[in-house]
Amino acid sequence: MPFYEKLKTKNHPMAAEKIPFHVLTSEEALRRLGSGPKGLSRSRAGELLELYGPNELTAGRKISPLLIFLRQFANLLIVILIVATVVSFFLGEHLDAYVILAIILACAVLGFIQEYRAEQAAAALQKLAAPEATVIRGGQEEAIPAREVVPGDLLVLRTGDRVAADARLLEEVNLKADEAILTGESTSVFKGTGPVAAPETPVADRTCMVFGGTVIIYGRGRAVVTTTGMDTEFGQIARLLGDVAAEPTPLERRMHLIGRVLGLICLVVAAGAVLLGVFRGHGWLEMLIWGLSLAVAAVPESLPAVVTGALAIGTTRMARRRAIVKRLPAVETMGSTTVICTDKTGTLTKNEMTARRLYLDGRQIEVTGSGYQPRGEFLVAGARINHREDTVLEFAVRIAALCNDATLEEKEDGWAVRGDPTEGALVVLARKFGLSRKKLSAEFPRVAEIPFSSETKRMSTIHGAPPGFLMGVKGAPESLLSRCRKKLTGDGERDLGEADRQEIAAQAAGMAHQALRVLGLAYKRLEALPDLEFEPDRDLVWVGLAGLIDPPRDEALEAVRRCRQAGIRVIMITGDHPDTAEAIAREVGLIPREGGGRAVLTGTDVNNLSDPELSEALAVARVFARVSPEHKLKIVEALQKRGHVVAMTGDGVNDAPALKKANIGVAMGIAGTEVSKEAADMVLQDDNFSTIVAAVEEGRIIYDNLRKFIKYLLTTNSGEIWLMLAAPLLGMPLPLLPIQILWINLVTDGFPALALGLEPAERHTMRRPPYPPNENFFGRGL
Repeated sequence: MPFYEKLKTKNHPMAAEKIPFHVLTSEEALRRLGSGPKGLSRSRAGELLELYGPNELTAGRKISPLLIFLRQFANLLIVILIVATVVSFFLGEHLDAYVILAIILACAVLGFIQEYRAEQAAAALQKLAAPEATVIRGGQEEAIPAREVVPGDLLVLRTGDRVAADARLLEEVNLKADEAILTGESTSVFKGTGPVAAPETPVADRTCMVFGGTVIIYGRGRAVVTTTGMDTEFGQIARLLGDVAAEPTPLERRMHLIGRVLGLICLVVAAGAVLLGVFRGHGWLEMLIWGLSLAVAAVPESLPAVVTGALAIGTTRMARRRAIVKRLPAVETMGSTTVICTDKTGTLTKNEMTARRLYLDGRQIEVTGSGYQPRGEFLVAGARINHREDTVLEFAVRIAALCNDATLEEKEDGWAVRGDPTEGALVVLARKFGLSRKKLSAEFPRVAEIPFSSETKRMSTIHGAPPGFLMGVKGAPESLLSRCRKKLTGDGERDLGEADRQEIAAQAAGMAHQALRVLGLAYKRLEALPDLEFEPDRDLVWVGLAGLIDPPRDEALEAVRRCRQAGIRVIMITGDHPDTAEAIAREVGLIPREGGGRAVLTGTDVNNLSDPELSEALAVARVFARVSPEHKLKIVEALQKRGHVVAMTGDGVNDAPALKKANIGVAMGIAGTEVSKEAADMVLQDDNFSTIVAAVEEGRIIYDNLRKFIKYLLTTNSGEIWLMLAAPLLGMPLPLLPIQILWINLVTDGFPALALGLEPAERHTMRRPPYPPNENFFGRGL
C-alpha cells in the first residue's frame, strides 16, 4: 500500500495527507520529514526502512505464464476441436486425434507468445532504477544500495548520477536534470531551490524537485528524499502499468465472434444430423462418428493458420515501411484506427532544435532550413540578403558559436549534434553563415568562462582576441538587457535607450508567443583578463535576439492531411508547454483555422473536467499539453468509451501505461525507452509520424483481404457440410472420415486463401472513413 496509508496505521504526523513538497521551502521540507543538515541517524534510517519498506519498484499485477497459456483454450472453436480429440481417442481413431491436437497446440502456443510478451513492460522498469545512492547520515557521506534509501535521507547529487528517489532540493550549483523518461521532453531542466507556487503544478514545472529514475547531467546539489519506491512519480507509472489490462484488438473481437457463431452452427448441425440418423434407424455409435465428422467439417481448422499467415504478410509489408509489429493482431488494428494520439517531440517534429529567426539592428531575419543539416538562407521581408556583407549578422553568429560547448558532426546517416540541443542549433546557424566553430575556436581560443546558472540565466566565455580579449554572452533576454549599456548597429556601437529596451522586450515576447525559445546575444571587449569573481559581464553591448524551435518534420503536414482524408482524427498529447504545442499543431494542420471549442487543453484542465465534460471536450480538442501519465491514460479511456479505436504513440516511461491501454501502442525505435517498447504493439524504426499513416494503410489492406479469406473458407467448408448432410438422407455411407476432412481443409483451404493476402489495395483505401469498430466480418453483405 502507499506509505501514507502505512503511516496512518502508526499515527505518524505525515499521515494526514500527501504533502506537496514542491510548494514548501527547503527548511519546511526538512522539518516535515524529521531530517536536518546532517541527515538521519543510522538507527533512525533503519526504523524508517522498516516503516516505509524498501525503495524499489514492484511489478504490480502479475499473471502466471501457465494461466496465460490456459487462457488460449477459452475459445468455442478450440473447445469443439478438443471434444473432437477426446471422442476420437475413445473411438480408437488415434491418428485423427493426434492431428487435431497438433492444430490446437499450435494455435495455443502462438497466442501464448503474443500475450506473454505484452506482460513484460512492467518488468523493464526495474532496469531504470538507480543501483546505489550517495547519502548523508549522521553528518557523514556514504554510498548505500538504493533500496535502503528512506524519506528524510539527504541525497548527494553529482553529474551522471541516476536519482534514487523523489527529493526536494536543498542546495544546487548549476544543476541540470534529464527528465525525458517522465515528461517525454528531450530538453534538459535547470533546477533551483525556490518553491513552486501552486500545488497542482505539473511534474515538468516542479523545478525544485528531482525525481527517481531521472539523470543529473550537469552540476551538483543536495536534496532531501520525500517519497520512495512505488510512491515516487516513477513508481506511480509502474503501478499504472501493472494495473492496466491490454485492450483486445478489433480483429480479436471479430475472431471471437466468428468462433462463437461457427461453434454454435457446428453444434446445431452435428446434433441435428445425429438425431436425424438415429431417427432413421442408424446406431448411436455410427451417428456419433458421423456427428464428429460434421463438426470437423464445419470448423475451419485452417482459419487460425490462414489469419496468422495473412498477418505475417502484413508485418513484412510494414517492416519494409519501417514499422516493426510485435503483436500480429496489431497489423489489422492499425487499419481500424479512428484516432491517433501522437507525441510531439521527435514524432511530429524532428527533435532537432533550429534557429529560425533573428532580431538584429531593428530587423527581423528569417533563417531557412530545418534540423541539424547546415543548409539555409537568410531572408529579410522574404528577400534573400547577402549575409557575408552584414556585419551585425556576422558578429551575432560569431558570438553564438564561440559562447557554446556543442559540436556538429557529419555521420553516414546525416548530421548530428554532440551537446545541448539549443547550443547545437546555434552551431548549425554559424555553419549556415559559413563559419565553423572549430576554426573560430582556433582563431579566438577560450581562456575563461562563467557557466550558465539558474540564478543568472546566462553563460559567458572569454576569448583571446589581440590586442585584448572578447567576452561573448548568451542567455535570457531580460537577464542580458539589464546589463547592457550599448547596442551594436551597422554603423557601430550606439547607446541603448529606454525605447530600444522596450522594442527588444516586445520582440522577445512576440517570438515567445510564437513558441520560439528566445536567447539574447551580447559582448564586451576587454583589455586584460578580468577577475571572474567580480562579475565582469557588466556594461555589455547588445547584439540581438535568436529564436529557436524544434521544427515540424517536412512530411508531417502531408501525413496529417492524409489522416484527415481517411477520416482519422489526430490528437497531440505532449509534456511540452501549451504555446509550443499549439504553434507546432497549427503548422502541421492539426488545429483548423475555424472551429468552436477549446482546441488546446492542459493537464490541469483534464484534472478539473468530469468524465462527461472530458468526453464532450474531446470532440473539439486537438492538443493536450503539460500532461502526466494519468492524464494520458484518462484521455485514451475517454476516447475508447466514445467508441474509438485508439492508436497511441510514445517514447518515454511516462507513456507506457497509455501505450498498453490503447488499442494499439506505437513506440519510437530511436528515442524510445525499453519500457515503452515492451508496452507497445508496434515500434517505428524512424520515429516518424508518416510511418504511422503508412501502417494504417497496410492495416486497411489486410482487413479487406481477411474478409476475402473468411468468405473463401466459409464457402469451401459449407460444401463439405452439405455433402456430409446429404449422404445420410440419400442412404449413402459416410463419405469422408474426420482425418480426410482435416487434410482437405488444411491443404485446399490454406494455401489458396493465403494467396489472397497478396491482393493489392482496393481503390480509395485511404480516401474513406474507417469501418465501424463494432462491425463484424459478416457485415456489408458478406
